[in-house]
Formats: sequence, C-alpha cells, structure tokens
Amino acid sequence: MELRPAIAGFPNVAPLDDLANAWHWSLNPILHYAGALTADGTQLLQMNTRGAYSEDLACAVLSFTREHERELLHEGRFLGFAEGFSAPGYAFDTVAVVAPEVAQLHKVQNPDLTSLAYAVFPAYSCEFSGNETLEETEYRYLKMLPTADIKREPVPFLKMRFDNPRTGGGSTNPGRALTYERILLQEIPHLENAPGGFIEFENRHAKAWRIEWHDGWFIAEEGAGAPREIGLDELLAFATARLRD
Repeated sequence: MELRPAIAGFPNVAPLDDLANAWHWSLNPILHYAGALTADGTQLLQMNTRGAYSEDLACAVLSFTREHERELLHEGRFLGFAEGFSAPGYAFDTVAVVAPEVAQLHKVQNPDLTSLAYAVFPAYSCEFSGNETLEETEYRYLKMLPTADIKREPVPFLKMRFDNPRTGGGSTNPGRALTYERILLQEIPHLENAPGGFIEFENRHAKAWRIEWHDGWFIAEEGAGAPREIGLDELLAFATARLRD
C-alpha cells in the first residue's frame, strides 16, 4: 500500500513543522494526530492526542522514534520502548511504540492501513517491564494507560495479588495480575488486624515483595531473606518508590 496517497486523504492534513515525511491532521478541535513515515517509508508512526496538543512535543516524539527505530520496532515485540527521551515542559522520559496488531489505528476508516501503522506515545520508564505478553500489552495500552493525554501522570507497571480475611477482599486470579498503584496503596492499610492476610506486589524489574500483618506490618523481598517490621508510612513510601525504580 502506498502510504503518502492514503495520508493525503486524511482530514485537515498538513505538513508537521519542518520534520520530513511527517504530517498533522485532526477530526475536530479535540482530537489531533501526528504521524511520520519510518526511514524506509513503508510504515507509519502515529501519535494520537485528545484535548491538549503540542506540535513541539509531537515533533520531539516522532523524531526520537525515528532515531530509535531498530530498538522500538523489534520484530515480534508487541510493545517497545526506549528510555532517554526528553521534551521541554514535560516529565516524559521514554517513548513507547505499540505494534499494529494491538493498536488497530485505522481499522474502521482505512483498514488497509491498519497493519502498517504503529501507535507511538510519550511515556515514563516505570510503566514498562519489557516482557509484556500480547494480553498484557492489550490491557496496558487499551485500558490502563491514557496514552492520548499529554498532561498525564505515570501509571507504574504493577502486578499484585492479595487476600484479606478481615475485609473479605482479595484476588480472583491465580497469580499476580496487572493493576493500579492506587489499589496497592489503599489495600496496605486495610491489612491492619488481618492475621493470615497478605499482599504481594511486583514492579517492572520483576522484583516482588510480600507484606503481612503480625501485630504490625512486615515486608520481605521475594527470595531475599526474612521479613522485617516496618511502619505504615515507611511502607507506603517504600512501595511507591519501588514502582518507580
């Protein structure tokens, strides 16, 4: 498929600043898109935004993506990311790319383009493990990460399982599953006075910790020694920090 003729048919399309083979288009004042061809011109790198839009950020993201194509567009990887990104006025430190089979960017209006379009977005390094399965990539990209919001805060990679016999709360999955940081932080205090209960959480580096209540909070790193007692405030700060390592 010839990409340039297809892009020329996008609504309100125009060249993107002075970036070669790159364009901006929009459906309305809320939805903005920026895209650039890969170095060989055979695939489209596309950044979608909802609400706030910055041409400078779009140019920075697409330029960075082109510079790291080999790293980001690794064959067989559903989700690629490259650290070391920066843009004035933004805290993003990473650019991520989602494969066409997950992104499905043009499946309604231009289905022939779908298999050639990668979703690109600025991100935070703490959001990715590098070992995401297809299912995990779909869940992170489609449900957990607000990738079209350029003003967003980090959504750290976190897997968790827990059981709290006092509140009746707990996991239904057999192992640790993806969830939000706020779930972990709200469940830790609930473990008070719940002997037999536990929380396990895992960060992007596949390091995991287990928290239990024995007349106080105790925590142990998986495979790294006996539990140690810890105060609640320190425990919450520790968990938050480990998710940003």
